[in-house]
Parts: sequence; C-alpha cells; structure tokens
Amino acid sequence: MTIPNRQLLVEALRAPTYVTVRRRLFRQLLESLVYEDAIRATTAEDGSSVVDGSDDQGRAVRYVFTARRRHGFDRVALGPEAVRRVAADGTSAEADSVTRFLGEARQVLTADPECLSRFCRELEATLVKDALAQHIRTRRGDVLAEHDYDTLEGTVTDGHRYHPTYKSRIGFDLDDHVAYGPEFRHPIRPLWIAAQRDISRVAISDALTEDDFLAAQLGHHTLKAFQLLIREVGRDPEDYAFLPVHPWQWREQIAPTWVDQLRRREIIPLGDDPHTFAAQQSIRTLSCRDAPERAYLKLALSIVNTSTSRVLAPYTVRNAPAVSDWLRDVVARDAFLRDECQVIVLGEVMGTAVDPAPAADLVRSDTYGTLACIWRESLHPFLRPGERAMPFTGLTARELDGTPAIAPWINALGVRGWLRHLVRASVVPLLHLLFRHGIACESHAQNMVLVHTDGVPQRVALRDFHDGVRFSRAHLAEPDACPTLVDPPSHHVNANSFLETDDLDQVADFLLDAFFFINFGELALFLDDAYQLDERDFWSTVRDEIRAYQKRFPELGDRFELFDVFKPTIEVEKLTTRRLLPDTELRVHTVPNPLAEPATRCRPHIAGGH
Repeated sequence: MTIPNRQLLVEALRAPTYVTVRRRLFRQLLESLVYEDAIRATTAEDGSSVVDGSDDQGRAVRYVFTARRRHGFDRVALGPEAVRRVAADGTSAEADSVTRFLGEARQVLTADPECLSRFCRELEATLVKDALAQHIRTRRGDVLAEHDYDTLEGTVTDGHRYHPTYKSRIGFDLDDHVAYGPEFRHPIRPLWIAAQRDISRVAISDALTEDDFLAAQLGHHTLKAFQLLIREVGRDPEDYAFLPVHPWQWREQIAPTWVDQLRRREIIPLGDDPHTFAAQQSIRTLSCRDAPERAYLKLALSIVNTSTSRVLAPYTVRNAPAVSDWLRDVVARDAFLRDECQVIVLGEVMGTAVDPAPAADLVRSDTYGTLACIWRESLHPFLRPGERAMPFTGLTARELDGTPAIAPWINALGVRGWLRHLVRASVVPLLHLLFRHGIACESHAQNMVLVHTDGVPQRVALRDFHDGVRFSRAHLAEPDACPTLVDPPSHHVNANSFLETDDLDQVADFLLDAFFFINFGELALFLDDAYQLDERDFWSTVRDEIRAYQKRFPELGDRFELFDVFKPTIEVEKLTTRRLLPDTELRVHTVPNPLAEPATRCRPHIAGGH
C-alpha cells in the first residue's frame, strides 16, 4: 500500500464516519436477513428483537435491536439505536463486528458454510472501502447540489441501500479502490488492444459502421497509429477488432491469463486512450472527461461488487446493439413515448467480446467474459438548453450536514407536487413500455437518470439493456420487430441472467422488483423519513397516476390485466439469501404489493415482524 493511502486509511479508520458506516452495515445486514426470513429472530417482552447465538466458548450470547415493519413491501426497518451484543455474563455493548455476529449466529442462519465465509469477507471489504470513501468525501466537503451530472456519478457515494455488501469490490486492494473507485475522482486511461477477429465477436448498431465509429471515438490520428503498430509486426489491421481494457483488468486478468494469445499475437497491446476517463458509480463504466460527448465505456472487470461478478458475458455483449436498436425503434414509433414522455434511450451501440475456446473447461472462468467492452451513448448530446441531469441514486442522497440533496427542489414545489412530477416523468413511460409493448426494464436507481429543469422532473434516460430487459415474445405488441437474440451458452451458470421468458409474472415482477421495490421503494422510505410524507400517501400518489394513465388508454384494458401491477403480492429477489446459498436457482419471496388497492393488499406472515 502506498504511503499516502496508508495514511488515508488510518485517518478513515479513526474518523467518526467509520462508526457511521459500520452501523449502516449492521443495519442493512439485519434488515435484509430478517426480511428474507434468513435468520431466526424472536421478540422479547419489551418488544425488542433478539437473535440468539453462542460465542467461541459455546456460551450463550444475544444480539438485541429494535425493528418495525414499513408499509412498502412490508420492509423491515431497524430503529435508530445501535445493535447491542449481550454476553453470557449479562454485560451489554454495541455490536461492532458483523463477522463476529454471523459467526455467533450461524446456528440460526440459513447459510452454506462456504458461502457464509465468502459473504463475511465481502462485508468486511465493504466496511473498510466505504469508510475510506466517506472519509474522503467529508474531507473534500462535497456539496452535491453544486455538481453536474458527470461529477454526481462519482460523488453520490451511498451505493445500494438494501444490499449489505454494497461496496465490497472484491478484487480491488485498497490502492486499487482509491485509484479506480468513483468516489476518489482519479483519472483513468484505458488501454487499447487489438484482438484477432477469429476469437472476437463484434456487434454494432445498424445505424453505424465499425471503422467510422472507432475513428469518431479515438480520433483518426490515434486509430491510424494503432493500425500502423499492427502492420509493423507483420499483421493486417483488417484481421483485428479494437477494444479498450480497464487498466486494472489488464494488470490482474489479461496479462497473466491470456499468455498464449499475447505470445501468438492474437492479442496485441496498442497503447493508452488519448483521453482521460472517470469511473461512474457502477465502477466498470467510464465517462470521458476530456470529451463528454464520447460514448461511455462499459468494460469487463473481474471484481465482485454487491455480490455480482462484473465481467461481461459475451452473449450479452453481442445482444446489446440489437436490443438497443429495437428499444430505440419502439420509442421512435410510439407517439406517447416519443413526443409526450420524450424518453431518452442511451443505446449500447457497439459491443466487442474476445472469447477464445479455453484450453480446458477447468479454466474457462479465467477468460469467459473477462475481455469485452460495450459502448453506450453519452447523455450529453440528448440534453437541451436549460436541462440538467441527476442519477436516480442522487434522489435519496444527503449533503454532509444531513440535508437531502433534493431539498431545494422540494422547497420550491412541495413534496407532493414534486412527487407527482417525478411519477409522470418516470413511472408512466416505464409502464407504457410494459403495457403497450410488453417490455419490462430493470430500472433500478443506477440504471435511470432524471432529466430536470431547476429540479422539476421532465423526463428520464434509460440505460443498461444488454441484460436489463425482460419480455415474453408471444406477448409483445410487435413480436416480428423483436430481434433474434444470442442465447446464453450451456456453461453460463447465472440463473438470473435471461431476457426472454414464457412466464408473464416474471416479466411484470422484473419491473416491480427493480423499479418499484428497489428504486421507488427506497425513495418512499426516504421521503417519509426526511419530509414526513407517509408511505401510504406516496404509494397512493403513484397508484392515482397509474390509474389516470390507464384511463387515457382504455384500448389497453386487456394488457393492464395481463401485466397486473396492482396484484396483491409480488415476488422480489432475496438479495442477501442469494449470497448465503449456492447460486443454483432463483431465490425470491412473496411480499405485499403497495400498489395494490388497500382493500386487496395482502400481508403474508414474515418472520421477525412487529
């Protein structure tokens, strides 16, 4: 670890923000475990919740906390008090180790031992990495309200508000975390390589050509210089595909693993990108600092964050431009989406994946999905004069003094007025895509951008389509317009990664889970806590706007029934349980739907309720 980073780490571990992060980690861990019924919690006589366990000597210990049920999706929320650990002798102190807690409570956990060990490492990594991020933010004195969109992608540092390993970044050491984490704003210069076309797969939008697009991205001078390098080693540039690589990925994954391809010049390093980039909140997506209108680079990165590998499966890379062209065409031919909602589709216009046959199946994971790039359109060319943008994650962010980042907007419009604008700008177009067209988007907060004028929501930009849409081809409004997609290979093991399904509940629940449960669900909690807007009023407002939309389109009545967003219950993914058990199946649970009419809303029993 470098000396400056060593000093930064020591400062961060001793700063008040460390305790804040640790308490947040404990809170999100316990909330999700109880909510997903992954841990056995009992209720004490005083109403507090108790998790019983045993220490390394076999003596009884208890973890005590307060919790309540929220209205939205019956979520579990811990009280403001810190979690307490009560030892066998009755002494009580704040619980200060999530790993110790999981070890002592393992007998009442639903967990595979190997998965639990890995999960503990992710939690500990999240603690130290977020402590560093929050310390540097405090030291800089960031003011979110003053930042433009590109800067907000790095300064909204909260991460996932439900998933407890929201900043694990397994694979990054602490120097890497500081060098490549978006919170630290350090410039990143991707390395470009050339890969022989017989081991590469290139897909591009019908509106573009590969040569012209690369020239526009790199500049003609740089592209010609790269082509000359290939000729100088006796090869033909036409036989190679060009793509950028994250510098960490080159150092840790490509250089040591792709030895045969480098030796045979199937892969040729070309040089650094002429421009500097900055990491967006997803870490693996980079935006160009010097030329903001250049396409964003979504790069394969062999790290694990929020318990998900950040490589790019080649079949999704190949599908990206086709799916983007399809969605763009759907919006362009729909007058409501095009003229009234004015939805922005940030197309994934080109994708390149290097995917050679492995020397043996035993080492397939060393190369599968580790060398790939998807080029996504920049938001900047779509913005009009007077428009600004904020990632949806920023809507629940707070300034350093605790003031909501959206406070000036709420003060101007009132919380209910602002919410109605937001629902019309975001909920309505997403539901129109579902109802009219049969397409559900995985619109969690990181996949959506709010476009506003002086804080008044106007429209949304959607992104991340290569594995972020779901549909039933038989129930599309225009199935013939849907492209033929590349299927996942037999060795692709992620049970959650698919676009097509015959199960209509999986289509509707894809949107309900990602957008309403994770995205709007967090906003509902936030507005209740920050502005005392009762969650019931929040969901009533959303429900009213959906009903108003449906009255405008009575011809879609059968589609409203087909994709019923008002059904009493929905299935949402068990994000924490998924980390505690082998990833061999979809792990979901049934929860009450806050969009359901109050008379039909169901509250199934969930362990740990109060």
